[in-house]
Amino acid sequence: MPIKQELLDQLHEKTSEAQLGGGEEKIAKRHAKGLLTARERLLALYTPNTFQEFGLHAQHDSRHFGMERKRLPGDGVVTGVGFVDGRPVVGISQDFTVAGGSLGRVHAQKMCDVMDHAARGGMPLVAFNDSGGARIQEGVNSLSGYGQVFYHNVQLSGLVPQIAVIAGNCAGGASYSPALMDFIIMTRENANMFICGPEVIRAVTGQQCSMEEIGSPQAHMNISGNIHFIAEDDVDAVRIVSELLSYLPSNNMMDPPHDLESELTLSHDPVLNDLLPEDPKHAFDVRKVIRQLSDRQRYLEIQKDFAPNIVIALGRISGVVVGYIANQPMVKAGALDIDAADKAARFIRFCNCFNIPIVTLVDVPGFLPGVQQEQGGIIRHGAKMLFAYGAATVPKVTIIMRKAYGGAYLAMCSRDMGADLVLAWPTAEIAVMGAESAVNILYRKELAEAEDKAGQRARFADEYREKFASPYLSAGQMFVHDVIEPGKTRSTVSLTLRSLLSKREARPPKKHGNIPL
Repeated sequence: MPIKQELLDQLHEKTSEAQLGGGEEKIAKRHAKGLLTARERLLALYTPNTFQEFGLHAQHDSRHFGMERKRLPGDGVVTGVGFVDGRPVVGISQDFTVAGGSLGRVHAQKMCDVMDHAARGGMPLVAFNDSGGARIQEGVNSLSGYGQVFYHNVQLSGLVPQIAVIAGNCAGGASYSPALMDFIIMTRENANMFICGPEVIRAVTGQQCSMEEIGSPQAHMNISGNIHFIAEDDVDAVRIVSELLSYLPSNNMMDPPHDLESELTLSHDPVLNDLLPEDPKHAFDVRKVIRQLSDRQRYLEIQKDFAPNIVIALGRISGVVVGYIANQPMVKAGALDIDAADKAARFIRFCNCFNIPIVTLVDVPGFLPGVQQEQGGIIRHGAKMLFAYGAATVPKVTIIMRKAYGGAYLAMCSRDMGADLVLAWPTAEIAVMGAESAVNILYRKELAEAEDKAGQRARFADEYREKFASPYLSAGQMFVHDVIEPGKTRSTVSLTLRSLLSKREARPPKKHGNIPL
């Protein structure tokens, strides 16, 4: 018996009503600000006609104080699953047109249900955050809802990639769900993220501040390091999400989307021979090396403006997805400091979670000296890098381009820290310390007696480099596998990565190590 037309009409009516969210007037206001609606953000992400929505007709409990007459379509959040470049991706998008996107019990339940779906199906999670925070009328139910969401974020961590987009307000406890995810993207306009706003800070501490100082994308990118990308608008945020997903596996049991049909690059690259300046004291932009190593010279840099003395990025080398970690001589001479160590360690652990080989480019004079660094815990923060590299079981290739001094040499994944292949360029210097510092210690007497101190100092420095810092000395003792000309780097790394795709490395049975957080 065919279904009654009146039932179909009712279905279409209720579906259309629910899909309108807060209504046409509120949607028009969003569009006037250059913002997409919650539903439009998901539809922009997914391949057309592939979005399957969960909980379209979900509703809040109307018994809560002050909400008896309120209709909250979808309870202020759109959830479901769709396809991105042929792969299923779970999506969450808070709807600011419905009660300001505030979170209540049903809102949280919808989020947790699709997060469970992501776990069962091994699918990445993308969440668009745009919410006024906890729904006050629901009291402790709202707090409980946030707790459930945070718990699910933790359960998904290391299981499937999690990407958060801050596309509006993300205040108070709501900011912790994005903070528990792998990557955070913020739109340049109309987006803020903070625990306590300027008024609360002023009332409690007496300090005057603006939202720009504490909650803006610029503050979180340049100062706090809480976010990974700044998008120009909603459309740009979706583009970044798509590009990021193109480098990531769907879950921890899968390999990244390597393009193994891509031809192995075995040719010599003369450009790499010319990238380093003749004077070893002169800086150069390490991103030029990353670009030259990457297929079609394309890569995706992450946290570009936070701790810029180290560069982290995703790219491909002869089709193999890799994570790059590179000292940046253009900033602080490439020295490691607190922020750089945190930035690198977190990325190393992410790559290890999702089977992404790590390529490390080394030009490091050491850890940054200073009272502020010591009092800020550079020992603890630097140890995070040592822990992350030592714990990583993915293929690890290290290229020592120039300086590799002291503990920073180890922190940049030396052979002793588990590197599968360590290559050095002829320009490499691997030693306990730089020549200038070593001369003061080793040749103190000779310098005191010398008449031409400047000439003697230069001669002693050259002597030190030859006796103690030459890459051939390290190669002779197998701390370095080979010394190669820069032009052979891409072909050598390409072969190594292909040969290590089947790498399996066991660790002692334990719950987990205790990283010095």
